[in-house]
Amino acid sequence: MAAKAPIKLNEVLNLGSLGVNPASISFANCTMESDKFVCVREQNGDAVQISVFDTANPHSPMKRPIKADSALMNPVAKVLALRAGQSLQIFNIELKSKMKSHEMPDAVVFWKWISSQTLAIVTSTAVFHWSMDGDSAPQKIFDRHASLANAQIINYKSDEKGKWLSLIGIAQVDGRIGGFMQLYSVERQVSQPIEAHASGFCSFQPTGASSNSTIFAFANKGPAGAKLNILEVAKGDPNSTFQKRSVDINFAPEAAADFPVALHCSDKYGVIYVLTKFGYVHLFDIETGGFIYTNRVSGDTVFTACNHSGSTGILMINRKGQVLHVTVEESNIVPYLMQNNNGGIAMKLAGRTALPGGEDLYSGQFDALLKQFKYQEAAQMAAKSPGGVLRTANTIQKFKQVQVPPGQGNPLLQYFGLLLEAGKLNSNESVELARLVLQQGKLQLLEKWMKEEKLEPCEELGDIVRPANAQLALSIYLRSNAPEKVIQAFIDVGAYDKILVYAKKVNYSPDYNAILQNAMQQNPQGAQKFAASLATAEGGSMIDLNSVADMFFSRNMIQEGTSFLLDALKADRPEHGALQTKVLEINLRAAPQVADAILSNEMFSHYDKTNIGSLCERAGLYQRALEHFTEIEDIRRVIINTHSMQPEFLVGYFANLSVEWALDCLKELLQNNMRANLQLCVQIATKYVEELTPQALIKIFNDVKSTEGMYYFLNAIVNFSQDEDVHYEYIVAASKVGVMKHDFKEVERVTRESDYYPPEKTKNYLKDAKLPDPRPLIHVCDRHDFVEELTQYLYQNNQMRYIEVYVTKVNPQRTPEVVGALMDAGCSEDQVKSLIITVRNMAPVEALVEACETRHRLKMLLPWLEQRMDEGNQEPALHNALAKIYIDTAQNPEKFLETNQFYDSAVVGAYCESKDPHYAVMAYKRGNCDDDLVRVTNENGLFKAQAFYLVQRMDEDLWAKVLTDDNEFKRQLVDMVVQEALPNSKEADEVSVTVKAFMNADMPSELIELLEKIVLQGTDFAKNRNLQNLLILTAIKANPEKVMSFINRLDDFDGPEIAPICVSSDLFEEAFTIYKKNDLKVDALTVLIDNIRDLERGLEFAKACDSAEVWSTLARAQLNAQLVDEAVDSYVRAEDASSFEAVISVAESMEAHGALIKYLQMARKNVKDGRIDTALIFAFANENKLAELEEFINGPNVAQIQVVGERCFEQQLFEAAKLLFSNISNFGRLASCLVQLKQFTQAVEAANKANYTRTWKEVLEACVDNEEFRLAQVCGLNLIKNADEIEDVVKVYERRGLFENLITLMEAGMGVDMGAGAAAVFTMLAILYAKYREEKLMEHIKLFHARFNVPKVIRECERQRHWKELNFLYMQNGEHDNAASNMMNHPSRAWDHTSFKDCLLKVSNPETYYRSVQFYLKYKPDMLNDMLMTASPKVDHSRVVVMLKGDHALIREYMLAAQKNNVSALNEAINNLFVDTEEYDKLRESIDNHDNFDQGALAARLEKHDLLEFRRISADLYRRNGKFQQSLALSKKDRMFKDATETASASKDADLVEDLLRFFVAENQKECFAATLFTCYDQVRPDVALELAWRYGILDMAMPFMVQFVREYVDKVDGVDKDVTKQKEEKEKEKEEQLQQQQAAAAMGMAMDGMGNQLYITGPGMGMDQGMGGMGMQGGMGMDQGMGGGMGMQGGMGMQGGYGY
Repeated sequence: MAAKAPIKLNEVLNLGSLGVNPASISFANCTMESDKFVCVREQNGDAVQISVFDTANPHSPMKRPIKADSALMNPVAKVLALRAGQSLQIFNIELKSKMKSHEMPDAVVFWKWISSQTLAIVTSTAVFHWSMDGDSAPQKIFDRHASLANAQIINYKSDEKGKWLSLIGIAQVDGRIGGFMQLYSVERQVSQPIEAHASGFCSFQPTGASSNSTIFAFANKGPAGAKLNILEVAKGDPNSTFQKRSVDINFAPEAAADFPVALHCSDKYGVIYVLTKFGYVHLFDIETGGFIYTNRVSGDTVFTACNHSGSTGILMINRKGQVLHVTVEESNIVPYLMQNNNGGIAMKLAGRTALPGGEDLYSGQFDALLKQFKYQEAAQMAAKSPGGVLRTANTIQKFKQVQVPPGQGNPLLQYFGLLLEAGKLNSNESVELARLVLQQGKLQLLEKWMKEEKLEPCEELGDIVRPANAQLALSIYLRSNAPEKVIQAFIDVGAYDKILVYAKKVNYSPDYNAILQNAMQQNPQGAQKFAASLATAEGGSMIDLNSVADMFFSRNMIQEGTSFLLDALKADRPEHGALQTKVLEINLRAAPQVADAILSNEMFSHYDKTNIGSLCERAGLYQRALEHFTEIEDIRRVIINTHSMQPEFLVGYFANLSVEWALDCLKELLQNNMRANLQLCVQIATKYVEELTPQALIKIFNDVKSTEGMYYFLNAIVNFSQDEDVHYEYIVAASKVGVMKHDFKEVERVTRESDYYPPEKTKNYLKDAKLPDPRPLIHVCDRHDFVEELTQYLYQNNQMRYIEVYVTKVNPQRTPEVVGALMDAGCSEDQVKSLIITVRNMAPVEALVEACETRHRLKMLLPWLEQRMDEGNQEPALHNALAKIYIDTAQNPEKFLETNQFYDSAVVGAYCESKDPHYAVMAYKRGNCDDDLVRVTNENGLFKAQAFYLVQRMDEDLWAKVLTDDNEFKRQLVDMVVQEALPNSKEADEVSVTVKAFMNADMPSELIELLEKIVLQGTDFAKNRNLQNLLILTAIKANPEKVMSFINRLDDFDGPEIAPICVSSDLFEEAFTIYKKNDLKVDALTVLIDNIRDLERGLEFAKACDSAEVWSTLARAQLNAQLVDEAVDSYVRAEDASSFEAVISVAESMEAHGALIKYLQMARKNVKDGRIDTALIFAFANENKLAELEEFINGPNVAQIQVVGERCFEQQLFEAAKLLFSNISNFGRLASCLVQLKQFTQAVEAANKANYTRTWKEVLEACVDNEEFRLAQVCGLNLIKNADEIEDVVKVYERRGLFENLITLMEAGMGVDMGAGAAAVFTMLAILYAKYREEKLMEHIKLFHARFNVPKVIRECERQRHWKELNFLYMQNGEHDNAASNMMNHPSRAWDHTSFKDCLLKVSNPETYYRSVQFYLKYKPDMLNDMLMTASPKVDHSRVVVMLKGDHALIREYMLAAQKNNVSALNEAINNLFVDTEEYDKLRESIDNHDNFDQGALAARLEKHDLLEFRRISADLYRRNGKFQQSLALSKKDRMFKDATETASASKDADLVEDLLRFFVAENQKECFAATLFTCYDQVRPDVALELAWRYGILDMAMPFMVQFVREYVDKVDGVDKDVTKQKEEKEKEKEEQLQQQQAAAAMGMAMDGMGNQLYITGPGMGMDQGMGGMGMQGGMGMDQGMGGGMGMQGGMGMQGGYGY
């Protein structure tokens, strides 16, 4: 028998079937850096995209549009590297971000990921490595060797440490493909050129070596043959030697041109895969170089490959798009090598990787070595056996039985030593080694090996180690997963805290009570922690809290028990209320401070608060008692014990009381020891003032008559309160306290700072109180405007001193009110003067003056006012008062009015109007009181003063007011201005403002009059330019007739500025005169042209001036008038080329190309501009001066020839356009011109040079339209290379009905290299055949279906109804559902039974199966069974049976084959079929083997069947379904007594059995009677059996039954007797034990007598039930108001009283 192949091959995915364009499956476009991703770059026209296929999920590729030339996926992560020219970029696809980018200085010829973090880049001269870490740029590693200069780089590899690198290239050498490699050492920086096609590195451990070496292998095929070379480049173990190997690679004769393309080393198996271009795989052993296997795995060319990380095999891609995986077949390789006489390599492989198949080799050799006494070699053999086949207990036993010669070591120890060096021992080995080591007392070796994980932990090993080291045993138990032993070990080492964690982890439930009892004796604290962890375990407590607590307290472990309960009860659940009460009660009696701490932490909330509160009060924990009491009587009783409570607590406690209770308690505290509690009460009142309200608190303090308390309480809140009562009561309390302490500072402060006391009420209280210090009253009156009342109060009470203090120190601003009140009160003037002098400058002047002036006492202030003026006071009120006094007393008022700068002119002027208007004018003038001054001068006829004031004032707004027509004195004022004020002015600004005012007042006549007097009559301003300008401008506006006269008489005006104004006023001749007078020729010409519109006069003016600038201006005007020839002449005279754009535009629009040529030739001499040359060329073209045009474009020029060519083409100047496009080598547009000129051959040549799609299309259509089919085919072949253009080419032919020509074109396209468009060509040809040549369609699709777009052809075949061809395409495209539907819809042309069955196995839509059933039933019923047998694994058998109801005979074979699925509907159909065909044996077989059917219905049907066997089956079915009565009736009817007996036995029903017995005796069937007694023994009552036997005389038949019954009865009686005897013994023993326990309990109770209140801890058997109710059954040593109740059962020993207090 031939051996199976040592390798296995499978297809991972198929790129072609996943929609990848076959043209993109190539070395340049398809990359595979690892077994994780395949990346394909596809180009469709100008659009480029990449498709990244995850080999684990290839049907969901990731597609992205790109513009790059190449793409590489990272071998591990979703990181994409892109290359476009010399630009490199790395993107993170998942994060959608660019990681790095770089611009290479040289072109990149190859690149590859050599690790997940490093990208290798190969240029034409060097190799670079680019790390993904940081922002580093690619680093140069080495320069390329000269031998690779002309080679195409196909691979680059690195060893796993990055110390050795190899670069592979291929090139054509003497008609063959030669391989060139550069091996580079990074450490030594040395390169070596080698001839090789493929290479690879691996890490391999040679035989006898202790570590791995770096192995390098390379394959080469030269003229002398192919070789594989294997050598060691980096030694791992310096003491080992790896022999270099060089072996032949044999190529098949038919693959003479084949050569290696990839080499991959498998570290796992120690083999080398050599992959060739033609798809051959050669397998070699690394260490020996021995040949293992070769075979062809791909029928298509392989172009890339990589390692497969999972299997360490090789992954490759061929040109068909198949991604193939080749790896070692572990189960076959060793047997294959053995059958091929290659045992050496088989042994090495089996030993190296524990491959199956080498067990017998090793076992036989091991036994042989033992027989030869080669124990060391045997130990090595056993230690290294493949798969550990020799590492068994049998091997250890063999070593134990060895008789060791003296002087030699123990082979078993040698064996164990080798195993320890190699790795880990198994459980048997570990146990045996442990026994040996412990016998020698070397426990430390075991600890060391366990730390190094050299031993296999097991329960037996732990048992051996436990007596010697419990901790080490615990470690072993843990690793061996022995929960019971682990917990025992935890107890041994006292690690109780770890028991629960471990038990949860391994899901083990130990007896925690037993563990805790043991722990309480050994480690109480540890027991407490462990119990707490059990109680608080996740998912709920794992112990009974009450029982465990009793266990602690019964042992007097109060601290531990309390700690346990605190941990256990921290969840504070209602069901733990009793335990919470218990722990608090115990600690309140034994350790109140502990209970206090528990309560302070607020851990519990469900205990008996009333009981605990009372206990707290007894224990002196009044604070805790308050927390628990809820009745006011209890609270009032306890709260007065303030000496034992923290004030902070009491303050906070009041927050929990209602307002009524809080006020009650506060009053209680004040009434009980007010002095001690006053500060506390103040704090409480202050904190809860908002809740208790200030009024209620004030009332309490008033009720207990605590002024001091009131003061301190209100002092705390007054600064934050806005309540009037609070502030008023505080002032009253502070006043009273101030009287007692003789200190009124606080009253003064509050009255000074508070804004909330009632002013009137407070003022009246302070007046009535008559405090020794009136300052509080002063502050109240001062702040609330009671100053007059205050002054009168103080004056009447002879307290002038405080009045002086008030106005000097408190509020000097109130001095006017005080002075007025004193004068109103009749105070003497001297006292008032003295007071005012005392205040000095602090009193407000204006108010004081007003107070005195209203009382006609102003002169009294003169001394005080003069003092203030001397001090430099500048207040207007002060100086106003002085002015009034000086005017009234005639003390030189003129000087004061003129020199004083501080009085208010308006006030003083108004005061003077009634005294003297001249004084008023002086005052108003000084203060610029314009309106008042104008009014006074008008009223008093002082127009001259007004005129001089206005001229000097220079205020335009004021001028506007007086020059208005509403002013009745306007004429008088103007006369004074013209005659007196302005002629006497020497200030230009005054003149300017006045003139402007006249202008603004729209008084042109008066203004001209004024200006003529100033300018023309020889004043100082006669030469003033502005005034001359103004005169002319005014004349332009008001009197144009005088303008020319003024222009001629004046010489200093601004002509350039006035001339435009003349133009705008239509005074064109005046403007022309001004420009001419100022020698502004261009402007003058502009007026002639633009305004006077006289080009003839302008031409004469230009000739007179003969200026280039003037000619240019005239030329522009002529051009605007479209006088092109005249304009050109003017431009030429001016030699002005600046307006060439306008000239070109106008000339071209007027088609004056001749004149334009003249102008442009002049312009080219002065300006170098492409637009000039462009326009000149176009002008030549329009004038048909082709010779001049050709000469011009061949000479130097800067014209836009492309633009001109397009314009000429648009103007149909095709000859000129031809010259232009030819000149610039624009072959595309040249071809268009040639098409227009009907020069088709030259057009095709031009299109070929242009090679643009648009050009080819244009020429194609032209050639087709003109029936130049040969040339059209040339165009078409160039177009269809681009798949996107094929549709357009087809339309060109189809629209014209040229189908044969189109098919000829496409067939021609098949014969040439179409590149990326080949698939589209084949596709379109298939479509054309489908449309126009049906006879060639099938042949075409069979030959080329792999090369065209199948879905597209499918759609066309559907439209053209080519069903047979469509079926073939569906099958090839994997659309098996559609193929099946097509065959069923068109059976006459598309259906074939064999093809249909093949297709049916591959369909995905289950409905197709059921459609096929209907199809076959209708068209091919004889083949229906065969079809269903094929589809059986995929159909719903129930549905098929229902569909074919009535036709089941047709599908009998199918149904029988499918019945193994035990489907109800199928079973029923088969059963019915067997009934119909009367096959009872098959029916019974079906029922026995397949029970899923309606058994009741079948039984009912068979019950009345004519055949007995079917009725028996019916009875059997009734029995199976528990209908024993019906089954018995049917069996008795058919006299099938055996069946009846079996049915009765199966029923287990005594009544049925007895009925059957009576039937048998009635029928005289005594044998059946006996058989029934035997069969139904358990259901037969002895009396019934005996009665029936006796009555019918068949006692003999019943005797065996009776004998058996008697024997069984005797055995039962004996058993009961034994049980009774045993129970008696146990009861006597139990009584003795109880008596002993009671005696011991009595002794314990007597021993505890006299311990008093110390003994109150309860525990198991010592419950809290009516005191000490005895030990044992009912209660025990408990507690309730002492220790009473007795000891014993229901009262205990010692009668009723017991040992209590």
